[in-house]
Amino acid sequence: MPDILSAPLVVEFPFTRSLGPVQSAFLTGLRERTVLGVRTDGGRILVPPVEYDPVTAKEIRELVEVAPTGTVTTWAWNPAPRRGQPLDTPFAWALVRLDGADTALLHALAAPGPHAVRTGMRVRIRWAAERTGAITDIACFEPYEGDAGGPPAPHDGAFPDPVTGIVTPARLDYRYTPGRAQSAYIEALSERRIVGERCPSCAKVYVPPRGACPTCGVATAERVEVGPRGTVTTYCVVNIKAKNLDIEVPYVYAHIALDGADLALHARIGGIPYDEVRMGLRVEPVWTEGTRHPDHYRPTGEPDADYDAYKELL
Repeated sequence: MPDILSAPLVVEFPFTRSLGPVQSAFLTGLRERTVLGVRTDGGRILVPPVEYDPVTAKEIRELVEVAPTGTVTTWAWNPAPRRGQPLDTPFAWALVRLDGADTALLHALAAPGPHAVRTGMRVRIRWAAERTGAITDIACFEPYEGDAGGPPAPHDGAFPDPVTGIVTPARLDYRYTPGRAQSAYIEALSERRIVGERCPSCAKVYVPPRGACPTCGVATAERVEVGPRGTVTTYCVVNIKAKNLDIEVPYVYAHIALDGADLALHARIGGIPYDEVRMGLRVEPVWTEGTRHPDHYRPTGEPDADYDAYKELL
């Protein structure tokens, strides 16, 4: 029996967004150790603030300051913190309704164990030592035995050097184990061959193989070697440089229908100026030493394929 393929994979990208006046004031306020909410037409104080009333959908801008103390409305214990979470020791995820607010804020609550956490307990914000204008400026909540904060007070949202945008990293770590069909596909790539599987019902050849025909719903088993040459069916020009990717922009990613395949795969096009890539361009894979898959595809020099030859694969 062949070894089961398995590999750790990471999907990671930074999410960048600009901030409107409400979110800008809220995050800048956290940097200044001030918690702001917003008042709805009905008089409710929402923390964290939103830009539109969730009941009436009207735009809301009236900012108010609430206390850094509050009450736990519900919680769940986290015995094994993961990478990037607020604390590196076990803690509780808690919804905390700050004094003066009508809604609860989700954050970490530092406690020695689940026995020390309860709904209704009083807590306060523990501010981060270094604050930049992000939700992480609240390091966590901690138990608090003092008095309740006062009523919400109007606030104009004005701070020096306001935060106008944020970059939030998103990351997913997981282990991928391909099935029978994709394992065969990957093993063939190590030999610089491209293998798909044919549906016994409709006779379509799928590359990469999926183990079953998505149209007929039947298992596929017959392996078919395709390509290595193919045709660009459609493409896009990438103008934004990706983090940790050493490719100069602009460059082109394309859907490529390999000869003998009935499903287009996507890959980068190289060896040609980006503005000369076109539908129907005939291409071939370029392999680099020590890799399991083609680094990119380049023009073969053949005449362009006729549109009718690939129109069903767009």
